[in-house]
Amino acid sequence: MDPAALLDLVRGELAPETGDGVVTTEADVVAAHSRDEALFCPHDGAVALVWARTVADVQATMRFASRHGIPVVPQGARTGLSGGANAVPGCLLLSVASMTRILDLDLGERTVTVEPGIINQDLKDAVARHGLSYPPDPGSVAISSVGGNVATNAGGLCCVKYGVTGDYVRALEVVLADGTLTTIGARTAKGVAGLDLRGLFVGSEGTLGVIVGITLRLVPLMPPPLTAVATFADERAGAATVSAFMASGAQPSMLESLDRTSLDMLNAYGDFGLDAHAGAMLLMQSDGGGNRESALAEVEAFTGQARSHGALDVAFSDDAADNEALVAARRLAQTAYEHHARSHGGGQLLDDVCVPREQLPTFYERLDGIRAATGLTIATVAHAGDGNLHPSIFFSTADPDEVDRAHRAFDDIMRLGLDLGGTITGEHGVGRLKRGWLARELDEGNRGIHRAVKAALDPRGILNPGAVFADL
Repeated sequence: MDPAALLDLVRGELAPETGDGVVTTEADVVAAHSRDEALFCPHDGAVALVWARTVADVQATMRFASRHGIPVVPQGARTGLSGGANAVPGCLLLSVASMTRILDLDLGERTVTVEPGIINQDLKDAVARHGLSYPPDPGSVAISSVGGNVATNAGGLCCVKYGVTGDYVRALEVVLADGTLTTIGARTAKGVAGLDLRGLFVGSEGTLGVIVGITLRLVPLMPPPLTAVATFADERAGAATVSAFMASGAQPSMLESLDRTSLDMLNAYGDFGLDAHAGAMLLMQSDGGGNRESALAEVEAFTGQARSHGALDVAFSDDAADNEALVAARRLAQTAYEHHARSHGGGQLLDDVCVPREQLPTFYERLDGIRAATGLTIATVAHAGDGNLHPSIFFSTADPDEVDRAHRAFDDIMRLGLDLGGTITGEHGVGRLKRGWLARELDEGNRGIHRAVKAALDPRGILNPGAVFADL
C-alpha cells in the first residue's frame, strides 16, 4: 500500500478506534521507536506507533491490521539485542510499554498477574514487600519489561538454580493476529487440560500473538546468600572449575564468569577494584535453600574446586554490602562495554550462545582462535553455571574491513556454539540478527513444525514479519 494512503487509513480508521493519543504518526517519534539495541538489523519504514494503554487498544490494532494485511511489530522496553522489535516497511509499531500495572497478587496461590510493560525490577520490589520473590533476573533487570522477558524467555544471573522466565509462567492473556483475546494456560499450580500452549508463546518474540497479561508463580523470599570469588590465570581454568563444580551436583544460586577483557573494561568504567592481573574471575553465590550451613558447605566445595583447578585467589564473604557490590559490578558489564565501544570506534556486537557445561573450556580455547583470526577484541561474560555465554565483539564502525571481520567473528561464534552441541541463543532470542542461523540449528522436521504453527496462528503473516521465521 502507498505510504500516504496507509497514513490516511491509520488516521481515519485506527485512531478513532483507540484512546486519545494512542496512535501517533509523527515521523520523528515513530523513527525514535523503530529499533531495539541490536546492530546490523534494518529498522526503517514504520508508518505509525500505537502506544497501547489497554487490551482494547491492542485488539483494535490487530483487527485493523488483519483487515488490511498491515504488518505489526509488537514492542516493549526495546532493550532486546537481536532486532526482534525492529520496524519493517509499512508496519505499525505496537508498544505495550505503557501497560505497567500489577493486576492481582494472590498470596495464597503465590501468583502475580501483571501487564506486559512492567519492569522486572519493579515487579521484584513489589512482591518482596510480601515476602515473595520472582527469581528470573536478566542483566537488564532494571530496564527490561516482563513482557519482553517472556517474549525471549529471558534468563539471568540466578537462573542456574531457579530457572528462566518460562519456568514461572502460569498463564498468558494473548491477542491473536485477528484481534481475538484468549487465555493460554491456567492460574492453578496444576493444569493439563488440552495442549500446553504456553511454550509456543514463551520465546515467540511477537510472531504468534501479542501478550497483554501474564500470570507468574512466585517463591518465598530467600535469605541473603554467601558469596565466593575466585580468580584464575586464564578463562580455560575458570571454565574447567565451572564444569567440575556443576558436575558434582552443586546447586549454586549464581555462578557467573568474567574474562580478563571484561575485568579491564569494568575497572576502566568505574572504581570496582577488580583484580587487574586476573585472566578470569568466577562469582558464585549460594543460598543453601535457606539453610546457612548448607550454603557454607557449598561455598567451601566451590573454593575447593577452584583451588584444585589452579585458582590464583579465592575468597568468600557473608557481608551483604560487599556481595551486592560484586553483583552490581557484574550487572554493569554491558554498560562498561558500551562505554569502551564509544571510546574505540563505536561498534559492539553482542553474541549469545549456550553450550553444554563440559564444553566450556573448549569454547574458550577456540574463542582465542577466533580472536587471533579476526584481530578483534572479544570480551566475554557468562552465566557460566548454565553454559550461557555472551561474547561481545568490538570494532570500528567507520572501518569497512573491521565491520566485515566483526560479521565473520559473529558467524564463527555461532558456528562454534553449534559445533559444541549447543544453541545459537540461550536468552536473547533470534529476532532478525540470527534468523539465518536458526535454519541451521533446526532440522527439516522442526522447521516444518515452525512453519505450520506460524501459518495456523498468523495466516496473513502480519505479526513481526522478518523476525525468527523468515529463513525457515
